[in-house]
Amino acid sequence: MTFLPIVERELRVAARKRSTFWARIIAALVALVIGSGFLVLTTVGFGSGTVNLGKGLFATLTWLGLAAALSAGLFFTSDCLSEEKREGTLGFLFLTDLSGYDVVFGKLLATSLRGFYALVAVFPILAITLLLGGVTGAQFWKTSLALVNALFVSLTAGLFVSAISRHAQKAMGATLFLLVLWVGAGPASDAIFAALRQRTFDPVLSLSSPAYLFMTAGAWGKVPFWRGLLVNQAIAWTLLGLTCALLPRTWQEKAVRTSAAGGSWGQWWKFGGVKRRLVMRQKLIDENPVLWLACRERWPSLSLWAMALVAGGFVAALASHSQMGLWAVWNYCGGALTLWVCLGIASQSGRFLVEARRSGLIELLLTTPLTASQIVQGQWRALLRMFAPPLTLFLAVDLIGSAIAEHTMWSGIAATAPAPPPPTPATMASNTTGTTVITNVMVVTTPVIGSTTTVSVGDAPSLLVTLMTTLAETIALGADLVALVWFGMWMGLTSKNTNLATLKTILFVQIIPWFVIGFASSMITMLVLLPNLIRGGATMFWFSLLTSGVTVVLALIKNIAFLLWSRRKLYSEFRERAARDTGPSQLAMPELLSQANAPPVIAPT
Repeated sequence: MTFLPIVERELRVAARKRSTFWARIIAALVALVIGSGFLVLTTVGFGSGTVNLGKGLFATLTWLGLAAALSAGLFFTSDCLSEEKREGTLGFLFLTDLSGYDVVFGKLLATSLRGFYALVAVFPILAITLLLGGVTGAQFWKTSLALVNALFVSLTAGLFVSAISRHAQKAMGATLFLLVLWVGAGPASDAIFAALRQRTFDPVLSLSSPAYLFMTAGAWGKVPFWRGLLVNQAIAWTLLGLTCALLPRTWQEKAVRTSAAGGSWGQWWKFGGVKRRLVMRQKLIDENPVLWLACRERWPSLSLWAMALVAGGFVAALASHSQMGLWAVWNYCGGALTLWVCLGIASQSGRFLVEARRSGLIELLLTTPLTASQIVQGQWRALLRMFAPPLTLFLAVDLIGSAIAEHTMWSGIAATAPAPPPPTPATMASNTTGTTVITNVMVVTTPVIGSTTTVSVGDAPSLLVTLMTTLAETIALGADLVALVWFGMWMGLTSKNTNLATLKTILFVQIIPWFVIGFASSMITMLVLLPNLIRGGATMFWFSLLTSGVTVVLALIKNIAFLLWSRRKLYSEFRERAARDTGPSQLAMPELLSQANAPPVIAPT
């Protein structure tokens, strides 16, 4: 028998996919645009030499590469095996002489090809930093190895979760939880032990973290890089071995336990008890059947409620403290929670239409008197019913926490920043050609001949002003979520599975616009508005406020464009897209309408 027979076939199929080709092109283009932006800022005077340019470009590209590598398992492997379970094709493979490692390694290599090619496409542009200076050859090669290690770690985590899971959305959430635990648990534990023992940070458990390995790759001096790489690979290969051992034993569908209220425990957690299902059906099915079908599940709403309450408790506990370090922790935690919310909203928005197309429910709905616009409005109202109340609470908590954190940060900077030194004749003479002037905590370079560039810290803004700025950012975040919902619905109608629909939604609505908006706002602020602000004696707060304002305006324009485009496509092409490929040829009773999930029949009164 041929060794690893599935691997060769999967590699041939993956190499011929258009997504494999476009992943390389897009990754190289993104790196090229970022590198060009750094060069533009240097040529116009906003920089401090090629050494700092090389360091900044290297840090930007490598951190973005780390984020992309760690998210590969979330979108590429977290549902690759569980999807085969749902479709019933995994059992056919084990009727042959294939073993668990044949299937696992075949899926691993097929799903890793796109991510690996994307990393390889970025490496030549990353190597330009060696010519600019500030980066050594050892740092370059160690960091490249750390990025490949992070990609392998992420893919193995997704495969492990997919081997023991059956549902796409739960597999994605479990993969995200496992990756967060793998990346952050070790460094956090070592930091807590060091604080409790009042000692310096000693990396012991941190060696298991791919993020810590990445940070040691670019550090100077003696660092435990090779030990960390060995520990990371040992854990990843152990997890891969467990996946190979578990897969032949977990593909069968297990018997479900029955609750006292009737039905399985999973059904009770997903849909609630008999009384709740009966009330929901009586209230919503006559109004819009799609509204009832799409909002029967209660666990997404409960998860978001729990997240909002945890965030609110964290902000309430920190409200009486003014330490910058504590609010810096909130900034990181709030950012992670916001990312989690965006990912969950994007996944839930596309999941209903993906499953409805696959099960044949779309065909049944289109044969009823319901119009395409009523189907779309039913899902939109269902998402609004499930997520609007907890999202309102979460956005309010995020607004209050971000406002207090920003006000605390500016107060701390204003209190600790020294007064700017008076200009000297030597300083004035050096400014005749445009040089770098360090003021308080900000470095500004100006090409304006004969001008004195002074950007002071200034007084801390009032809490009301800070609240208004964070309110604008919160409104932009709310608009992001609405755009994610509508674009996610369109991706659910046009994508093969839930993970692919989620990836496209996050990529097109969040990630790519983030690059474009960040680059555009930096160019507008630094090249057009900053010279005028410098001549007017601007402070750091107004510089930050201006950058945030430009970013918020561009983000709102982006979100409105995505919302209007997605609505138009859904209303005008719903029937055509739904009929293009509707899943299995034989029309079986869909899962959403199966007897196991159906509510009890209402007795006539």
